[in-house]
Amino acid sequence: MKRYATVEDYITSSDNWKDELIYLRSILIDTELEEGMKWGAPIYMIQGKNVVGIASFKNYVGLWFHQGVLLKDEGGFLINAQENKTKALRQWRFSSFEELKQNTDVLKEYIEEAIKNQKAGKVVEVDRTPKPLILPNELVDAFTKDKELESAFKSLTLSKKREYGEHIASAKREATRLSRLEKVIPMIKQGVGLNDKYK
Repeated sequence: MKRYATVEDYITSSDNWKDELIYLRSILIDTELEEGMKWGAPIYMIQGKNVVGIASFKNYVGLWFHQGVLLKDEGGFLINAQENKTKALRQWRFSSFEELKQNTDVLKEYIEEAIKNQKAGKVVEVDRTPKPLILPNELVDAFTKDKELESAFKSLTLSKKREYGEHIASAKREATRLSRLEKVIPMIKQGVGLNDKYK
C-alpha cells in the first residue's frame, strides 16, 4: 500500500472515492479533532491519541474508529475487519456517496461519541505480551542442513521470523509446508520479510 505525506496527497490520489474522502474530511475537521497522517493515511486525533481514520479501497470508502468496540453502535454499522485479531478497531464502510450522505447525522453522532470516549480515557487495553516464537519442524530441519539459512533467519526481526514460521506451519499437508519452505528460503537469505512487498 502506498504511503502519502499529506492528507491532500492521499485524497487526490484516490481514483474512485475523491468526493467521498473530501466529504468525510469536511465532517472531521469540523470537530475538535486534530488532522494528521499515520501509516500513510489520514488520521484524526485528540492530544496525539488516534480517534478516527479515513481510507479508501477498491470497493468502499470508510472510517476507522480506533476504539470503535466501545461505541454503542445502535445502528449496527460497525464491523471488525480482522476477527480474532483486532480488539478495539471498528470500521464503517460506505459503497456510495448516497449511502454516506444518508447516514451523515448518525455518523456525526458516532464521531462525537468516539471523541467523548477518548477524552474520558476509555480505551481497550491490548495485551502486548509477545507470543513465543514457534517454528515448524520443516524449517528447523532445514537449518541443520543449511547453516547459511539458519544464520540469515537468526538475523531477521522477530516479526519477520514469526511471519515465516506461521506461513509454513499454517499449511495442513506436509508437502505444502515443504513447498512453502522452498519458496521462502531465497527470501530469508536475502533478509527480506514475507510481507515486505506489501508494506
